[in-house]
Amino acid sequence: MVSLMKIVKITDVAIIGGGPAGLSAALILGRCCRQVILFDHDKPRNYAARQLNGYLGLENCSPRELRARGRQQALSYGAEIVSAEVLSAHTNPTDHGRFTIITADGPPRHARKLLLATGTLDVLPEIENLRDLYGKGVYHCPYCDGWEHRHGHLVALGDGPAPVGLALALRNWSELITVCTQGQELSPAQQAFLQERKLGYRPDKVAQVQSGPNGFLNLVVFENGPSLACDALFFASEQRQRSRLPELLGCDCDPDGLIRSHKKQTTNIPGLYIAGDADGDVQFAIVAAAEGATAAAAINRELQDEDYGVLEP
Repeated sequence: MVSLMKIVKITDVAIIGGGPAGLSAALILGRCCRQVILFDHDKPRNYAARQLNGYLGLENCSPRELRARGRQQALSYGAEIVSAEVLSAHTNPTDHGRFTIITADGPPRHARKLLLATGTLDVLPEIENLRDLYGKGVYHCPYCDGWEHRHGHLVALGDGPAPVGLALALRNWSELITVCTQGQELSPAQQAFLQERKLGYRPDKVAQVQSGPNGFLNLVVFENGPSLACDALFFASEQRQRSRLPELLGCDCDPDGLIRSHKKQTTNIPGLYIAGDADGDVQFAIVAAAEGATAAAAINRELQDEDYGVLEP
């Protein structure tokens, strides 16, 4: 009797994350005739953004449209896209470092190389109505949304002295800025620093934010003291890894939890690459896409060297 062994399909590259980084990598690798599978849970970081700004050639394109275009282009070069959340991933050093990816549905998938494009998660301040107005006058990135509110009254919100640096950054777009420190008094020296730079200051804790007739933020309400009319609020808060996969795979992270990437988006794990916001570089969509392309080229070269060898000097 002939024993039939189960044949395990091994894809060239698995990509986890379907934002600009992951889709850019899928596009490049597809054009390199590589077998690519991309996993995406359809919960992007910029879900609340109405448009992408600062993306050369795609200014004012909505994040949804960019993702739709990217998917279509990746699919046209043979990539497989799976709409599922990846629960775990691991590598087996005795099996040439190949990766196994586990999702909630479907069988395990296997790949020679793995790219994490899982991004980060913004921790929104716990303020009434703030989450509802995120993307509608409430933002975390001045580069992304400062222009639309230039010359308006801007609020820099954070705990203690954290929003002071944010307020200084906002001066590019407006001279009318109020620093809100969430019930934490700044030192006399810090208050003098703000006064010298003509920055407003409210130490009172914010109770809620309210919208105007157009559905956008127009009022900050404090627990004590008068409310503050404004045009936009930018908050300074922590970020964390959106996915536990970097931890599960043993990625080297900095004290802030961001993955340490090395040359060509490599990590401390052989065959594992990182691209996009998760590595803590400049967090622009266009930068994420560039990192995805950089990682893709490095992955293709590594596969090429494994398949055909390297010419010795």
